[in-house]
Amino acid sequence: MNIASWRPVRIQKILFTGTVCLAFQAQAAALQLQINGSNTIGARLAPLLVEGMLEEAGAQNIQLQLNSETRESLITAISAKAEPIEISLNARGSTTGFTALIEQSGQIAAASRPIKDSEAEALKSRGDMRGMNAEYVIGLDGLALIVHPDNPINALDIEQIAQIFSGKITHWNQVGSEQGSIRLHARDSNSGTWETFRDLVLTPKQLKLHADARRFESNSDLSQAVSSDRNAIGFVGLASVEQAKALAVSAGDSRAMLPSKAQVATEDYPLSRRLYLYISPDENNPRAQALIAFTQSQAGQEIVEQVGFVGQNIKAMQIAPQADMPAPYQQLAEQAQRLSVNFRFTEGSSQLDNKARKDIDRVLDYLRAQGKTENKVVLVGFGDPRHGGAELISKLRAMKVRRALANQGVTVKDAFGIGADLPVAANTHDDGRVKNRRVEIWVY
Repeated sequence: MNIASWRPVRIQKILFTGTVCLAFQAQAAALQLQINGSNTIGARLAPLLVEGMLEEAGAQNIQLQLNSETRESLITAISAKAEPIEISLNARGSTTGFTALIEQSGQIAAASRPIKDSEAEALKSRGDMRGMNAEYVIGLDGLALIVHPDNPINALDIEQIAQIFSGKITHWNQVGSEQGSIRLHARDSNSGTWETFRDLVLTPKQLKLHADARRFESNSDLSQAVSSDRNAIGFVGLASVEQAKALAVSAGDSRAMLPSKAQVATEDYPLSRRLYLYISPDENNPRAQALIAFTQSQAGQEIVEQVGFVGQNIKAMQIAPQADMPAPYQQLAEQAQRLSVNFRFTEGSSQLDNKARKDIDRVLDYLRAQGKTENKVVLVGFGDPRHGGAELISKLRAMKVRRALANQGVTVKDAFGIGADLPVAANTHDDGRVKNRRVEIWVY
């Protein structure tokens, strides 16, 4: 490694351009933690979370050295026991994080998409990589569809987006604009951002990205390119819209939604996604375990918000009543507030998924702090029309959450289901149906 290419700074003041020569600490430390994977996470969020974890543990002299070309970071510090600490981050794409876990060259994989079946299979000797002790959601992000600020287009649906990026729609006048030929911008093939876009937009339509798409290794570079090209379109993480213009997106019968933090927090926005850290259940590295624990804390989630992603700390939101809302739901919107979380279920199961099980604890903390544990909570279940009895099934989902809260001393005022009404995704594909199978929580 070329030491002259590293740039040490306090993490709060990370700069991602240029390099300055600075020697390492006089006393070198054995590498104590290796994190590999997503550039979306590794560019800024992971270093800040590492710093927060170290500060909480009483470490001093925390410094970051960043190589902007290779996307490598080295964080050094002195522990509360005066011991040197080194933590390395390599942010070259989600796939590289799982490869490092398989090869045992790293302890944590940062990923902006869920682990694949093949990756989980390769790691099965080390435990269940989809279990609660392996898969951790550290925050939420939305894939923003971006165009030049002067582009008159304000909204597209998933079908149009798929047609555009597969090259079936090639001119802006085919979607209501008078501009010229569309120029495609996409993330590189190692990126979880790309894999999420592919899986949410192209794969359900059995389409592939057009060969003429210009590929980028970072969200920031892609966003800058789109904002300087009137005919460009691309997709980036929510925190990387920068000077570009984000479009509202709809899926199926859902209304068009901008990638706002509120819509991403509830995962209602059609192109919302989860950001993950994965760790093998048999991993006993104390720094790795400390970092995982910190990411789930309130302080860790505040850092997620500071970076521009969407944290999981619970907030109450006012929802404007709409004419197309079912009557009981419209009454809720008029009288109560919705919490910034949806409970979702493991695909093909009535069991809450890993995020939902951890969100139960967050909701409990919020309800207790706000004095809303006695008849102040209403649960609303939703389903999809694939099977009969959607209203009954949606109510059963609400009752599942009700029991989980009741076991912790919360008396729920009401729990009801409204079936397949108010979808947030298309019901024509499994991913959309899973998003529609949800439970909202409202408070008076």
